Amino acid sequence: MDTDLDLPATERTPAVELRSAEGLLSIHGCSIPENADRFYSPIQDRIEAYALHPRSKTMLRVALSYFNSSSSKYLLDLMKRLEDLHGSGRSQVTMEWQYTRGDLDMKEAGEDYKALVEFPVKVKEVD
Repeated sequence: MDTDLDLPATERTPAVELRSAEGLLSIHGCSIPENADRFYSPIQDRIEAYALHPRSKTMLRVALSYFNSSSSKYLLDLMKRLEDLHGSGRSQVTMEWQYTRGDLDMKEAGEDYKALVEFPVKVKEVD
């Protein structure tokens, strides 16, 4: 199965890119889908497939302007799956959580996720 994924952003869902050859999963935009399970399940499936043959290094890059509580659960589920991959020793997983300068809510969200996962997380302010 081709594990690459390229979902364009909409008003309610973030852009999601999985580049297997680069070991990069990028999620950016706004995440307030009508049905979070329907939106995030295919992404979870691609991560599962990627985890069968991962790159030696995997980067999760998240740059959300806003997300709702149902999205937060699915984001954590994705992170936990990547944590399992990291723990297996088959890929060094890191996350870069980007937030817009001055957006303290998104900074705090990144810090919260950082405390919940067992792989390196960089919370980074961007312009």
